[in-house]
Amino acid sequence: MFELRRIWIKRDVKMRDAWRTLLVQAKLYPDEDVDYTVGIFLNDTLVATGSYQGTILKCLVVCSRYQSENLLTKIVVHLLNELQAKGINHTFVYTKPENGAIFHSLGFSEILMTDAVLFMEIGTPNFATYLQWLSEQRQSREASAIVMNANPFTKGHLFLVEQAAKLSEQVYVFVLSENQSTFSFADRLAMVRAGVAEFANVTVVPTENYLVSSLTFPTYFLKDQAPLELAKIQARVDATLFKEKIAPVLGITKRFVGEEPYSKVTEVYNQAMKEVFAGEIELYVFSRLTIKGEIVSATKVRQALKENNQVLLKQLLPQSSYEYLEKNYNYRGELVWK
Repeated sequence: MFELRRIWIKRDVKMRDAWRTLLVQAKLYPDEDVDYTVGIFLNDTLVATGSYQGTILKCLVVCSRYQSENLLTKIVVHLLNELQAKGINHTFVYTKPENGAIFHSLGFSEILMTDAVLFMEIGTPNFATYLQWLSEQRQSREASAIVMNANPFTKGHLFLVEQAAKLSEQVYVFVLSENQSTFSFADRLAMVRAGVAEFANVTVVPTENYLVSSLTFPTYFLKDQAPLELAKIQARVDATLFKEKIAPVLGITKRFVGEEPYSKVTEVYNQAMKEVFAGEIELYVFSRLTIKGEIVSATKVRQALKENNQVLLKQLLPQSSYEYLEKNYNYRGELVWK
């Protein structure tokens, strides 16, 4: 008889090994960065499992011998109930395309499907809501895009915006909504808006959960700790979602990025965009801005903040970002709000 119960993959080594084996057999990556995991057992043998992290269902797998037993549905319903008990009513899932019918029957709607991945969600506000909002921001027939974290907004970011503004009728600057950076989304958004205020043809918009997020591209935030093969898959999903769903709404035909000499994951992302866009969206790759022979980067800014190096901060930051940080932040080993 099948028994559903919670499992503790970070505490129980034997159970973690069984869990990892089940995932690997299904050709899934055993992502241990989860908040909650449940398993279904048959005579104490793990035959199905699923987890959630934040609002994302992940690591969902059923042993091939028991895929006719409706076990995946039981796991998903259990996880949704657990999330709803916590007040979370908007949930996402990455799964295999062949599982689409099961998730559709549970009320999930498709965001994107590729040969390898089906990305779905349930609850509101959803992707359709976001696309409708974006359509209301549309300013022209043809436009370009920049996607940035801006942690914080540097002269390098400003340089990229300047180039795009010269070559485009309209530029949309997407700021990552994900709060996995030194500066909060609200602070990064404020710095970007202040930094691009001089450009009449630039509009700043949030990415929400649909571009370079823990949903579409979680390895982006791991940088060089990320498995590159996994990063390549996620980068292609993110680039495909942008090309097929977001760009058409805003009439985007160009995307501007900077070369990436430091992060292998970001370089993987640039390569994925080149392959996925395949001429349908023109990818412009600019050499990174250098000042006094040094590449400008947000990493260097954060280090300068840590060292309270005002000379370097003024060199790397536009006046708007410098004034924002001067007004709002102190640095005492970590950034603290004044």
